[in-house]
Amino acid sequence: MQQPLDPAERSRLARRLVELRGEHRELDAAIERLQVEIAADDLALKRLKKRKLQLKDCIGRMESALIPDEPA
Repeated sequence: MQQPLDPAERSRLARRLVELRGEHRELDAAIERLQVEIAADDLALKRLKKRKLQLKDCIGRMESALIPDEPA
């Protein structure tokens, strides 16, 4: 069971979550631009997609941490 987060920690997590979501959107746009290019760099594209998935996982964990546990 998770310990409740203090207000300062909740605030820090919420700010970080906003930053990660912004980076995730930027990566999505970069991936779309690369896919449109005829001579797209496959390795760069794979790296961007991998980073995007890492961000998605991190965002999910942070969102979960911000949701308070409900007693059973």
